[in-house]
Amino acid sequence: MMKKVFYGILAIMAVTACTGNKVYDTYNHTPISGWEKNDTLIFDVPAMAKSGSYQEFLGLRINGAYPFIGLTLIIEQTKYPQNLTQIDTVNCQLINKNGTYKGQGVASIQYKLPVSILQLEKGDSLHICIRHDMKREILPGISEIGIECIRK
Repeated sequence: MMKKVFYGILAIMAVTACTGNKVYDTYNHTPISGWEKNDTLIFDVPAMAKSGSYQEFLGLRINGAYPFIGLTLIIEQTKYPQNLTQIDTVNCQLINKNGTYKGQGVASIQYKLPVSILQLEKGDSLHICIRHDMKREILPGISEIGIECIRK
């Protein structure tokens, strides 16, 4: 009986410890009618508990209504308290030359794309703004955009 309790507690600890070095992982929904060019998605990454190098990823979820093979995003991030702003343009290739989605999924295709590696100090936080830079004013088929930050 004691072995079962011990293994049960061990299993619970293993499952809850799986977050690893992930410090932030949040998605924002875009409007069902389509993501307008002037609609900026905002992410506020709270203050870091430890200094170090952090890998930043962009999460993207699309469905079959998305009409293009690629997507260009502008990611503007401000590091506080230094008030330093960095602007990145991310070109996402969503479909390969054969017409196959590069992401994972069936009804909703999910992508995880590297954005940048940041050096952050203890207490630093990030304010991230994401908008699309496509010629079309309203983009259908993009359901969610997310940011994930992992301490390396």
